[in-house]
Parts: sequence; structure tokens; C-alpha cells
Amino acid sequence: MKIDATDRKILSELQRDAAQSLDEIAKAVGSSKTPVWNRIRKMREAGIIGAQTVVLDAEALGFEATFFVLIRTSEHEADWQRRFLHALQARPEVQEAHRLAGDIDYILKVRVKNARAYDAFYQALISEVKVHNVTALLSMEQIKETTALPL
Repeated sequence: MKIDATDRKILSELQRDAAQSLDEIAKAVGSSKTPVWNRIRKMREAGIIGAQTVVLDAEALGFEATFFVLIRTSEHEADWQRRFLHALQARPEVQEAHRLAGDIDYILKVRVKNARAYDAFYQALISEVKVHNVTALLSMEQIKETTALPL
């Protein structure tokens, strides 16, 4: 699907606040409600717009620690990767996981209540899958966080 300037404006509005009404989005992009709805529907069908969720305040809910976990492994077989992927998907503390190029094989963003909760996560992970080296970096301050793409 080709995206034009109006689609980009609609997407920007949805990224800013997906809970706003169609009337508000249409007004912001200089269109009317029906064409905006049709464009949104088409972008959903094309997979450009995915699931809509709510952003929660982690600290207000007691999740005060964010760790970035760097993992090196000497295991690269399909069975190990399958078990590792399953271990990550089974843990709600893992907010993001990336396979990397370079010296580090994986990086995880892990959100927990405190250091003790991180240790429990770490112990559970290494009991399920063998890793060569794990380095955990505690985020002292979140400077920026966004899910918005620079449209």
C-alpha cells in the first residue's frame, strides 16, 4: 500500500493519541470523518496499523528498575535458539529483545520492581538456557521513550 501525505498525518495523529475521536483526527488532518475512517481501515488491513494498546506508568505501578541485559552465547543451534526464544516470550519482564550483529548476541530490555526481582529473573533465565556471558546494565534515568515513528 502506498502512503500519501494525508495518511502520514493520520498516522502521526494516531501515534500521538489513538484514543481521540475520528472527528478530532479528521479536523487535525484537514479532512472529514468518512475518508479518514476509510484510510484507517485500509491501513489496518494492510498491516501498517497494528494492535492498539494503552501506555502504563511503570513506576506508578511499582516497576522502578529497568535493566539492559547484554547476552553472549556460544550456542547457535536451532534447538538452543528455540528454547531461548521460548524463555524470553514466557517472561513478562522482558519488554524488548533484539538479536544483534557484533560482539554481543542479544540485548534485552527488562522491567522489574527492583534488583531482587531482576536477580530472580536472571536465575530463572540461566536455569533454562545456557549462556556464555551476561552483563546487566541498570538504567539510572530514562531520558526519552517513544513508540512513535518519525513520519
